[in-house]
Amino acid sequence: VPELEKATVRIRQPERVRGIIQALREQGVAKLQVISDFDMTLSRFGCNGRRCPTSHNILDTSRVISEDGKKKLQDLLHYYYPIEIDPNRTLEEKCPLMVEWWTKAHELLVQQKIHKGDIAQIVRESEAMLRDGFKEFFDQLHKNNVPLFIFSAGVGDILEEIIRQANVFYSNVNVVSNYMDFNDDGVLTHFKGPLIHTYNKNNTVLQGTGYFQQLSTRTSIILLGDSMGDLTMADGVPSVENILKIGFLNDKVEERRGKYLDSYDIVLESDETLDVVNGILRYILTE
Repeated sequence: VPELEKATVRIRQPERVRGIIQALREQGVAKLQVISDFDMTLSRFGCNGRRCPTSHNILDTSRVISEDGKKKLQDLLHYYYPIEIDPNRTLEEKCPLMVEWWTKAHELLVQQKIHKGDIAQIVRESEAMLRDGFKEFFDQLHKNNVPLFIFSAGVGDILEEIIRQANVFYSNVNVVSNYMDFNDDGVLTHFKGPLIHTYNKNNTVLQGTGYFQQLSTRTSIILLGDSMGDLTMADGVPSVENILKIGFLNDKVEERRGKYLDSYDIVLESDETLDVVNGILRYILTE
């Protein structure tokens, strides 16, 4: 896989990674599934030195939110985001605070009486961008009938619209995220449960979806994420034979490199593309 020679790639155990990729190829297409985060993993972290928006940001900064609402949402971000990425706090400490953040943010959004009919336009007017190479990524998986499971703590309605507007929302794509619930007039009344935040992307919120049970023969996994919370996304898979964990290290690279290299098999530093993922897929999927 020539893409693994890219300057953005860091691998702590190259031999082991080569072995996993080889095993994924030998197991074949019929056993493969891809489990991915969305915000800052399939979507870009930055462009031309500016931060790209997450699905929550797209909503928070859109014209349907009042100035007062925007300020309150911004205040929440400034307070809770440093906690989310603080390497010195434990998960036990972070989890209740993340629930608090998401709950408060969702309550603020509900107060804005957002219309379902505005979502497509909100996304069109935003600076949302999928990573370079997204089309090849979605196309390869679709063409080979490889299930793509997107597990996101973002806003499901927004991220689905981003994928739809990029013309890659294929039948093999399945999303679990925080979805809005609208009344008969198309006005947002609440968010459907269970609440998904950065650190509970695991079995606890998948109970009852039965998604992985239907795919019990798909025992080869490529997992894509950009945070420590994404590492548990495959926990619901009944019997994993091979798993390759690829992490996008977008922010505070020096400070977080060690932790990422300990947790992910391949770490992509400040890489706004899906080149490496596509290279690996090409290798696995080529007869």
